[in-house]
Amino acid sequence: MGLRFRLPNSTIHGQITAIILVCLVIVIITGSMLERWVKADYNIPDLEGLSDRLSAVASVLAAATPLERDTIVATANRGDWHLSLKPLSYAKQFTTSSPDEPFIQSAIDWLFPPDNNTTPVGGWRTFVGPQRVMAAKVDNDVILVMEQMPDSFLRSDALSFGSNYLVALVTLIILFSMFAVWAITSPLRRIAAAAMEADISLGSAPFEERGSVEIVALARALNAMQRRISTMVEARTRMLRGISHDLRTPLTRLRLRAERVGEEEVREALLVDIKRIDHLLKESLGYLRDNHQREASQRADLASVLQTVSDEFADMGHDVTYHGPSHLIAEFKPLALTRAVTNLCENAVKFGTKVDVTLTEVMGEAVVDVADDGPGISEQHRARVLEPFYKIDAARRGANAGFGLGLSIVSEIVEAHHGSLHLLARQSCGLIARIKIPLSLSQNKR
Repeated sequence: MGLRFRLPNSTIHGQITAIILVCLVIVIITGSMLERWVKADYNIPDLEGLSDRLSAVASVLAAATPLERDTIVATANRGDWHLSLKPLSYAKQFTTSSPDEPFIQSAIDWLFPPDNNTTPVGGWRTFVGPQRVMAAKVDNDVILVMEQMPDSFLRSDALSFGSNYLVALVTLIILFSMFAVWAITSPLRRIAAAAMEADISLGSAPFEERGSVEIVALARALNAMQRRISTMVEARTRMLRGISHDLRTPLTRLRLRAERVGEEEVREALLVDIKRIDHLLKESLGYLRDNHQREASQRADLASVLQTVSDEFADMGHDVTYHGPSHLIAEFKPLALTRAVTNLCENAVKFGTKVDVTLTEVMGEAVVDVADDGPGISEQHRARVLEPFYKIDAARRGANAGFGLGLSIVSEIVEAHHGSLHLLARQSCGLIARIKIPLSLSQNKR
């Protein structure tokens, strides 16, 4: 079993500091190696070296007689130096630029001016017409001029600084890119993915506490927030469940007493009210059940589930018909999705006479349509009816009207499947409740 190297947890500031120190070490080592490699493999004269040698020849000429000077210059020119003695007034012809000079050469001279060397007469950039020259002072009347400078030459300072800058730039880009992925991007993506999959039920911490100090602190804060929200929701749910459950006992006594009332009209009115209260309590308890949060996804036949729900409503005397394939395997929560489709069918048969349940597969998604021929829902209310306890006009009310939680439950179940719920107007009349859910678990987590 191989050992996995892991850096101890530290702050992002400390990690950036460590990266800069590592980069400096790499620049010092690699930059000097690159400079030596260029000098060794490319036999090109360097500008500073030419200036030093020219100054050395000029110092020799300063101590020589006029005859000896001519001999020294002629001897030096045998080595392809192109030296000549000029009067000091010749320096007045020097310029600092030439129209024929390549831009890259002037840019290098501007970015990396030589230092710590003998400065030629007129500076490092001297031209006579289009030709670059270099001059050194022999005495107060004579200068030594090097004409026909090499077409290309190295700059020791430019090479040193350039190689270091290049290595530093490349190293920093690589190291900071790796650091951004390892220390920032990957942990944030991991936290975002966990947030997409997290729910409010109490359970294991959804956010992995691993990485830098800041990332660990963020994960711990999110885990603590999730626990606080779960505790608050669980306490509220237990309270409402208790209230709804405790009301069932006196409600049962009321029903028994109402059935013994002698006057038939009064008895029927009381039983209708008691039935309505009982319906509201059942709806509240059904909304408070969060079985769809705890139920695990599994591969099942979605078509069989829809056929079963449609047949159950048909057996109760409702005109509910299933349309679609006989089998469609998908990964979903069977009990939760059965409850969602059942709620949609209950709403449909409550306000319509004919209901069509249709299943299709579109681009890796299962599309379930529950269409009725009722009065429908106006467009301005379609988004809000998915909110808990929201009711619309009297067209959607009746003796069996509840708190308006049925569509809210459906919306929560569909969101738990990472799908979508849309309410659409039917072409003729009525409403289409459309559910879209991915067919596979990998699509759910996308």
